[in-house]
Amino acid sequence: MTARSTLGAALAALGAAMLWGTTGTAQALGPDGSDPASVGATRVALGALVLVLLALGSRMPQRTSPGDLAPPAAPARPSAPRASLSLPSPALIAIGGLAVAAYQACFFLGVARTGVAVGTVVALGAAPLFTGVLGLLLGETLSRRWLLATAGAVVGVVLLVAGSGSGGAGIDLLGVVAALGAGASYAGYTITARALLLRGANGLRVMATFFTIGALLLAPALLSADLSWLWTRSGVLMVLWLGVIATGVSYVLFQRGLAGLPASTVATLSLAEPVTATLLGVLVLREHLSWLTAVGIVVVVLSLLVMGVRRRARPAVPEPV
Repeated sequence: MTARSTLGAALAALGAAMLWGTTGTAQALGPDGSDPASVGATRVALGALVLVLLALGSRMPQRTSPGDLAPPAAPARPSAPRASLSLPSPALIAIGGLAVAAYQACFFLGVARTGVAVGTVVALGAAPLFTGVLGLLLGETLSRRWLLATAGAVVGVVLLVAGSGSGGAGIDLLGVVAALGAGASYAGYTITARALLLRGANGLRVMATFFTIGALLLAPALLSADLSWLWTRSGVLMVLWLGVIATGVSYVLFQRGLAGLPASTVATLSLAEPVTATLLGVLVLREHLSWLTAVGIVVVVLSLLVMGVRRRARPAVPEPV
């Protein structure tokens, strides 16, 4: 894989994370009376529709082989990932769809019981760690640079959220477990999507299938919810942004990142999400930016830069004639 394509995949993953970071601001600008559970289910449903339409409009390349999407095993990169996850593709698709639905349910439960600060830190901090470990099943390796960048980014997220002062209901064991479940669910659909891409699957179709399954599983939550907010102008605008942009477009970018980068790297780059959310809160919602939050933002950004910087190969010394 060339440096340009790797950079493009990294920018796509960062773009997806930044779009995810707009969800909090969009909900804050939305109508009163909209509960997070029904907003999440509606978002997934519309996002699934957008992804299905995009997948139907895309054309699968002829005779695509797993090697077309997997990084080539060049001598300079002996640790290139292999599609070593032995589960059949239908099982991977089912797991990915279940993980999409589980992420929504676990994250909302975790935040509700532990507060925004603890729930966010546990979920976002655990996601790259779970993804890195599960990535070993695909033959990916955890480099020292990845470990350093991930540890730094997680510390930065902790500082960022702690400085926001968004406490909440306090520590609750079930809430912490649910937040960990959200991180594991993120890892679940990231790893299964990466495995399918390595087998030559169309990325858009993978995401469309995952979100269609997730939307069907979350549909019962809409049957008993009060959706009167949905028929307001601000409600329609909020759902359109969350479903079309923050889900549909973002997961187009996400699968582009997964097609060119290890799942563990994409998961660490996704920690740009809370940085984006915090900056939008300051710039759009006029929230206060504490010094601790500012330090956290700087730490996350520096950690992501560490992830993106590659050491230059030393020029070969010519042998004496």
